[in-house]
Amino acid sequence: MSETRDAGPADAAGWAALGDRLRLAGDLAGADRAYARQLRAGVADPELVEAADALHDNRLADAQRLVGGVLQRRPADAAAVRILAEVAARIGRLPDAERLLRRCLELSPRFPGARYALALVLHRQNRPQETLREAEALLREAPAHPIYRHLKAAALVRVGDYDRAAATYAAVLADHPDQPLSWMSYGHVLRILGRQPDAVAAYRRGVELQPGLGEAWWSLANLKTVRFDEAEVAVMEAELARSDLDEDDRFHLCFALGKAHEDAGRYGPAFARYQEGNALRRARLGYDAAETTQHMRRCKALMSAGFFAAREGQGCAAPDPIFIVGLPRAGSTLIEQILSSHSQVEGTQELPDLPALALRLGGRARRASESAYPDVLAALSAAELAALGEEYLGRAKVHRKLGRPFFIDKNPTNWAHVGLIQLALPNARIIDARRHPLGCGFSAFKQHFAEGQEFSYSLADIGRYYADYVELMAHFDAVLPGRVHRVIYEEMVVNPEAQVRALLDHCGLPFEAACLRFYENDRAVRTASSEQVRQPIYTGAAEHWRHFEPWLEPLKAALGPVLETYPQAPR
Repeated sequence: MSETRDAGPADAAGWAALGDRLRLAGDLAGADRAYARQLRAGVADPELVEAADALHDNRLADAQRLVGGVLQRRPADAAAVRILAEVAARIGRLPDAERLLRRCLELSPRFPGARYALALVLHRQNRPQETLREAEALLREAPAHPIYRHLKAAALVRVGDYDRAAATYAAVLADHPDQPLSWMSYGHVLRILGRQPDAVAAYRRGVELQPGLGEAWWSLANLKTVRFDEAEVAVMEAELARSDLDEDDRFHLCFALGKAHEDAGRYGPAFARYQEGNALRRARLGYDAAETTQHMRRCKALMSAGFFAAREGQGCAAPDPIFIVGLPRAGSTLIEQILSSHSQVEGTQELPDLPALALRLGGRARRASESAYPDVLAALSAAELAALGEEYLGRAKVHRKLGRPFFIDKNPTNWAHVGLIQLALPNARIIDARRHPLGCGFSAFKQHFAEGQEFSYSLADIGRYYADYVELMAHFDAVLPGRVHRVIYEEMVVNPEAQVRALLDHCGLPFEAACLRFYENDRAVRTASSEQVRQPIYTGAAEHWRHFEPWLEPLKAALGPVLETYPQAPR
């Protein structure tokens, strides 16, 4: 049992402060235990004390049972509602947690920690504007609170206000300069802003303070111009050898060491580290390749040419969005940078809104195969389809800051929702970014993604995912001819002007020379390719995967015929 159970602060405020310090230091489990002790210190009812103890020990079923009994007798007990909300949040029932926390604040507007917990639940549901409002409310009460300022900065990143986010992190670090996680978060925003030397300095300060901070090492490795010296490799190897190293730090260090060995031309050791990191990461995920295949087949069965013809003219007529779909590491950031260099187009980021709409349409299902989506699309009326399109535009509005008529959503997973795009936003443009399956697949395998892309931690999963994507896109080429414009990465590298002109034609945009000088565009870029798109096109990367070809047999086997028919027409 944690030491926080038996010794620590004497009152609820002290436990809250301890929880804040632990969260700031990255010890989220320790912070949860401290916050549970905060709840225990604030109640006298023996059942609620027992429920708080169960919460502290992560015995969530016991906590739920105990607090449920209290609420049956006293439904307006704010402390009981707060504990139940924490149980809901920990088991991932975020809408229920939000509802309970709002009820708690109705009952007790100044309940300790409830507003912060609500802000966290909103953040986890990717509702950054609401998160920001709650963070600002917290900061009005405690302007210098480091945790509240961190939350504000994270919400500012989500809405694309990177300059204010950087300033907020800098202010935290001015008051708390010895916090490695704060330096790392600051480094992330500096990288997005293109301030690479400052980002490197921030990451290096983070690993100086905490040599085992794997994410900071990986963030340095992910800055393509950074090369580790042998002393730094030795530090990472020593940290990886620790038996008490956190698993998150461990797999991040594996990816960072893979990159270090790759840069040094040690391709066998590099692949071994990449494979180790991927195995650790995949073991924690619930990805099932069969679910993706099933979704692809359901889309093909439902979305015939006749299905779309029967709904022609429906949906929201706005032409504003340009969707760039495909696989990560296929050149989508390059395409985004080219288009966002046009005077009529704004680049945003990988927006989560279309998948969120699809998830909601699917209802409460644990597995994609149990979801009502995509079949539910057949039952939607013209008014409902138009409302979906309008809702998407409303969600995306927060990211549109330049007043340009068109904006880009480059969430690659939207390839699985091309049918929804056609129904809800029939005048949106769709660009399919495609790269050689071995180059694209291995590039994804050696990249640790901050979130999503759960298919990318196994070569076999990557191959099957790529094949499913190709099959579904070929179906849309057949039933919606000309609807999707394909950009082949290798062709863009060899003949950029011709490809850029064709891309702009598809989008109905006049040619502008700035699109060929995309590397002069100083917009913020969030993805792993943020450095490359600030430089002219580099031709050497297209074939780099060949150094690792001896280890790519599982990828080749899973790709099957797709490997032999690349590139897939039409353009």
